[in-house]
Amino acid sequence: MELVSPFLRTIELVPSRVADAKTYPFTIPAILAEPFRIDFTHPVTILVGVNGSGKSTILEAIASLCGFGKLGGNKNYASHDAPLDPLAACLRPSWRPRVTRGFYTRAETFSGFISQVDGYGAQDAYGGKSLSLRSHGEAYLEVFRNRVTGKGIFLFDEPEVALSPSRQIEFLKLVRKAEKTGDAQFIMATHSPMLMAYPGATLLHLTDFGILERPFDVTDHFQLLRAFYRDPKSFMDGILAE
Repeated sequence: MELVSPFLRTIELVPSRVADAKTYPFTIPAILAEPFRIDFTHPVTILVGVNGSGKSTILEAIASLCGFGKLGGNKNYASHDAPLDPLAACLRPSWRPRVTRGFYTRAETFSGFISQVDGYGAQDAYGGKSLSLRSHGEAYLEVFRNRVTGKGIFLFDEPEVALSPSRQIEFLKLVRKAEKTGDAQFIMATHSPMLMAYPGATLLHLTDFGILERPFDVTDHFQLLRAFYRDPKSFMDGILAE
């Protein structure tokens, strides 16, 4: 079957599969709101929200549904005897077609993923040099350059953590190049307004009232930074005033 993005079309929570709704991650407001469902209608979907809103949790569940490694990577980095992610186990995905090619990067476990790469002797797949010998940002970009090649689903958890603004621009160009092939789907979680502004992306805001589709320029992230850039001194005086 020809691959045409998006492949993952829907994820929805099946309440009967939830053993205890009072345990994490089912207590996260965006997941608790009924019915929990995300429709992926464009090749690029971006999850935004405050810390603890569930962005990374949802992305991790999608990675589990794809069979990707918990620390990051693709199927080659997955522990096949590991239990299914607790949220993933309660989700019903809809694929057209089902795709397990792709890659997953997770901000908080990236150093562990690098150790896995070195342990597997897989440096050739990442530019021929150990990622541990590069800066954090350069290691991130090397992964993007060598693994984001289209033909799959790519999951990025807060890629801006390691990237300067100019490197975020380079990252966006890599995404656009792969997206143009028509056979790449991207789902990312971010706090970066620059990444949120990616043209044509679906921007989903995780709130206490559920998941809302909003343009990037009405997000709290953008509004705060716009106020700062308009008048940095007044902004800082205001937020630091006792």
